[in-house]
Amino acid sequence: MTLLGPSKRLRVEIRGAVQGVGFRPFVYRLATELGLAGWVLNDVRGVEIEVEGAAGELEAFRARVETEAPPRAVVRGVSVSWLEPVGFRSFEIRRSTGGGEKSVSVLPDLATCDDCLAELNDPADRRFRYPFLNCTNCGPRFTIVRTLPYDRPNTTMRGFPLCAACRREYEEPRDRRFHAQPTACPECGPRLALWNAAGEPVACDDEALRLAAEALRGGRIVAVKGLGGFHLCCDGRSETAVARLRAGKVRREKPLALMVRDVAAARALCEVSAAAERWLLSAEAPILLLPRLASGNAPGVAGTGDPGLSPTIATNVAPESTRLGVMLPATPLHHLLLAAVDAPLVATSGNLSDEPIATDELEAVKRLGAIADLFLVHDRPVERHVDDSVGWLFGDGLQLLRRARGFAPLPVPVATQVPSVLAVGAHLKNAVGLGLGREVVLSQHVGDLETPEALAAFERVLTDLLQLWESEPVAIAHDLHPDYLSTRWALRAAAGDESEGPLPPAILRAAREGRLRLAGVQHHHAHLASCLAENVTEGPALGVTWDGTGYGADGTVWGGEFLLGDATGYARVAHLRPFRLPGGDAAVKEPRRAALSLLLALFGEAALSRDDLAPVASFSGTERALLARMIATGTQSPVTTSAGRLFDAVAALVGLHPKAGFEGQAAMALEALADPAERGAYPFPLVASPSPGAPALLDWEPLLLALLEDGARGAGVAIRSARFHNALVDGIAAVARLAGAPRVALSGGCFQNRFLLERTGARLAAEGFEVLTHRLVPPNDGGIALGQVMVAAARIGAERRISARAE
Repeated sequence: MTLLGPSKRLRVEIRGAVQGVGFRPFVYRLATELGLAGWVLNDVRGVEIEVEGAAGELEAFRARVETEAPPRAVVRGVSVSWLEPVGFRSFEIRRSTGGGEKSVSVLPDLATCDDCLAELNDPADRRFRYPFLNCTNCGPRFTIVRTLPYDRPNTTMRGFPLCAACRREYEEPRDRRFHAQPTACPECGPRLALWNAAGEPVACDDEALRLAAEALRGGRIVAVKGLGGFHLCCDGRSETAVARLRAGKVRREKPLALMVRDVAAARALCEVSAAAERWLLSAEAPILLLPRLASGNAPGVAGTGDPGLSPTIATNVAPESTRLGVMLPATPLHHLLLAAVDAPLVATSGNLSDEPIATDELEAVKRLGAIADLFLVHDRPVERHVDDSVGWLFGDGLQLLRRARGFAPLPVPVATQVPSVLAVGAHLKNAVGLGLGREVVLSQHVGDLETPEALAAFERVLTDLLQLWESEPVAIAHDLHPDYLSTRWALRAAAGDESEGPLPPAILRAAREGRLRLAGVQHHHAHLASCLAENVTEGPALGVTWDGTGYGADGTVWGGEFLLGDATGYARVAHLRPFRLPGGDAAVKEPRRAALSLLLALFGEAALSRDDLAPVASFSGTERALLARMIATGTQSPVTTSAGRLFDAVAALVGLHPKAGFEGQAAMALEALADPAERGAYPFPLVASPSPGAPALLDWEPLLLALLEDGARGAGVAIRSARFHNALVDGIAAVARLAGAPRVALSGGCFQNRFLLERTGARLAAEGFEVLTHRLVPPNDGGIALGQVMVAAARIGAERRISARAE
């Protein structure tokens, strides 16, 4: 390469998700096009570049390297410096370096791109029908990387040496498979196999796929190994197959996700907007909760060969739900399988309820052998479990309810510099977080920490996060609830206590050297801080943090909170009027208990004889008397301000789900029946607390009396549900006016209720408030870790400033 004119040298450092996306070949092509010499490499912070040439070409390179970056790259920072030329004669791609502090973003797994799909279906292509083809624009990333930088020897593909043809593509900078770390073909890559329930091989390669599809069409259950673990799959049209799967998973009523062949198949079941189509076809390929069509729950019909086979989907896939969870195939294997079956498949996590998904085929046979008839497996190891992400369209974009494949572990940019804080999250919908400068890395969804298997997965994710980024935390942030398993782990870790199991080396070292502090963070404060952080916002806001349960600063169960503040602190300006929950956690499973507690508060002992009310009638006389005594004496009946339990109680009062099959079922049913045309609202007054200086109260008594009066007059559930929801909106607006903050943040699991979220947001915006909501961080407890990091970081920053002033 001959350089013309005065030569200069430009050094460029690119930070963000820039490895595994074809960034180096893009830089190579750009540099050679502009006649520049130099080099590019991956390091543990991102991509490093040096180029030499004429000033004009260097300026063009500097501008285009950011504006024309590969489509899957996420550039979060670019630093440039001008140096004296050293006489580079050509441009080269150098070997990656592994030294220094790791800050590069690890890319999530990406759904199969159009180019690879074309090859998959091209009989003339050497990768025709190969279930594991990929390139720099798609395929596994997070689920195969073992350490940084992201190079093939540092992934689970290190055991698959490249054949000569793949090696040529891998080493050719102009090929889209240049340094595509998982690249492979039928000659050198992973292989497909079909096992029976005992783990014995039945078939391999294309025959395995054919037999699996045949089994699914025949009503059998097949466990399919994907990117981040196993799916349990069955024909989504078969009532019988779905019932068998539910019985095996011990998941009686909670909706199941569907995988469909293409957008046309999704449109046959749901309303698919242009925005929904974009997300279904995106590289993230989440499960989208889409409005179901009226024909999407047709009963079985005669002549189908199975009395439980529906022409669309089985009624027991998503009973009572007005939405269906739908996704498109995210891997070549799933594309081939869906094409062969040519029907919607239930594709739910390969686990038993409250357990993490299985990732290894031998583990899967052991854990799922009583559920699945067959196992469609492969020999590419899965380094870490990653579930499917779940979201819906809200306003002009996506709102995630579960953050996993396609999104984790991309960091969340934040407004302030944060130290290395490890946040252990909450008990339900757990995810963990790690502060890294101006970003917070959130782990994939871990789940509910209800079983030993789930706790083991939680500990693996923590260890994995610390090892991948080689971070040594200065603090562990945790929830205030003393009985959360995540809190107990944090306390044990800070003490360096390995009596219940080994700790990550970085944690153990910091704890034993006395350099690790604990930061207990109130649950709803974390919700507020999480919403502010995701919106890259500092300064105070009114946090409307509504959920089912959160340990309060006063030791009671909070859940209907209005907190004015930010990450540095908060004032509790209002909350729902407290009531008791007889049986504590038992009331979560039985909404009728919360309803009875509220009725006793309204009518006293006379409530026990109200057999005209569904919750009362569902109890025997002995049960009524026992529960009344528990409430009166406070025995196993904690005080709560929970909005989630208020939803449960109202659902039970209108005759819905006195007992819940899963968390939130009663509230979901209540929302699903709300009449969107109804604008009336029950009274929900904001009153002063009886205790001087205490927070104001939203009093549910007038609301419930009006609800019951409506029922006595024969008003339908749809009207009563809508009026209840509208009353909540009125109450939120009243507190916002009282607090006087111009900004309102909506967070907590109750804001997974679209009726409540949309009407609250519209009402507050109409009254002139700036409304902050979650988008790519879930509003539920899956976003708690982000808030915990921010609160702990604010405390550490304040202490450092005080210390600096003292010096």
